[in-house]
Amino acid sequence: MNWLLVVAGAVVGAPLRYLTDRAVQSRHDSVFPWGTFTVNVAGCLILGLLTGAAVAGAAGSHLQLLLGTGLCGALTTYSTFSYETLRLAETGARVFAAANVVASVVAGPGAAFVGVALARAVWA
Repeated sequence: MNWLLVVAGAVVGAPLRYLTDRAVQSRHDSVFPWGTFTVNVAGCLILGLLTGAAVAGAAGSHLQLLLGTGLCGALTTYSTFSYETLRLAETGARVFAAANVVASVVAGPGAAFVGVALARAVWA
């Protein structure tokens, strides 16, 4: 049963990642990977909300598998983040590569902390 929850979440998360990435990136005329940045930060926010809800007893293990492991696992992408950062550096866009790393490392955990705080405010 648990693996079905993960699969169900991934079935939604993978196309959501692709569609969000394409939609966001098409709105920016920049080499910066805004699409990947957006899905990664959104995934961190969702995981933060889920973690806060779980700590408050409002989200059980099934919801954690469905949303945390399945949806967010397929939505977020460390490999694409790494690849795009490397490609930026290799093509001479080193400032964008560095900005991608710094922004992702700050915004991802920041979004997770915001998610936890929001969940605590709602379920405390």
